[in-house]
Amino acid sequence: MSIITEPTTTPATDLRARWAELLQEQPTLRIRNAAQALGVTELELLVLGVGKSVVRLRPEFAAILGKLESLGPLMALTRNDDVVHERHGIYLNASLDKGPVGLFVGRDIDLRIFWGSWAHAFAVTEDGPKGPRRSLQFFAHDGSAIHKVYLTEKSHADAYDGLVASFTHEVQSEKVVVTARKPRTPEMPDTAVDVSGLREAWLGLKDTHDFHMLLGRFRVSRTQALRLAPEGGHAVRVGGKALRQVLSSAAERALPIMVFVGNPGMIQIHTGAVKNVVDARGWFNVLDPEFNLHVREEAITESWIVRKPTVDGMVTALECYDTNGDQIVQVFGARKPGIPELTEWRNLAAEVENAWRP
Repeated sequence: MSIITEPTTTPATDLRARWAELLQEQPTLRIRNAAQALGVTELELLVLGVGKSVVRLRPEFAAILGKLESLGPLMALTRNDDVVHERHGIYLNASLDKGPVGLFVGRDIDLRIFWGSWAHAFAVTEDGPKGPRRSLQFFAHDGSAIHKVYLTEKSHADAYDGLVASFTHEVQSEKVVVTARKPRTPEMPDTAVDVSGLREAWLGLKDTHDFHMLLGRFRVSRTQALRLAPEGGHAVRVGGKALRQVLSSAAERALPIMVFVGNPGMIQIHTGAVKNVVDARGWFNVLDPEFNLHVREEAITESWIVRKPTVDGMVTALECYDTNGDQIVQVFGARKPGIPELTEWRNLAAEVENAWRP
């Protein structure tokens, strides 16, 4: 089912009025939260600013992202409903036109891009505490935000202006089509799963990236695979505060980690130490100069210590899931292909596992 918002129709006019009324009551409310309160998508609110604070861009996503390096230092933001990942840096080492997955593999900006979800692009100017805040924002077919790129004080504003001018859409309209996301495929019963085959395939993994293909081969969800994992500690369920324990302990020990946050169109990765781990405004956070993470901790309904064999030895992760079984954040020890996992990270994972044993 599609929802179409026309710029001159009563629904759009009504939506603009409802949003204005909501902002009068809650002037600091972010657009994503406003959309949830109003029962619409973030995209449907954003397009109401086209012609004023919002410029619609042509949906030439790879070409636009290919220009980001020229903008200098930026802030990359990727989120899902419950976790926000913000990383400062330069968009380096792009590989954007070689198939369904694009890449940036810089030391600071590290992204995996899944083009099939990408549908809309905009340049946005918002009021910020230090003046106008400018960004490029990309949205999925279902109206959810995939990725946002914010200018910083160190960015090349002239290059940004040139990019926007080069990719401005010839039609600047508030019209938008939002297509509902396909419903989740129900899990088949555990009794219908080839459990022995699944476990054998798990034990035969050579690369953690092959795990996704394993799920498809045996037609299981991620959390179902974890429930049915090989014995011997390959998947151990831990408590909802395990992420807090991992991040706090990693900060105390200056242990470099990798933090993955994603949505259907993007995975964003931070590699390095974390330092300032705090609670603030109802969220659990990392608030470092170049990396911010914001976690709605109560949304974590399942946490697992997961171990997968690779050609470089066992690789261990903390994986956190929401009530729908969607992975919302994943943490590894910092590593690169060809390099074994850090012993210090394995020890921390074992500590977390032991802390939550019944």
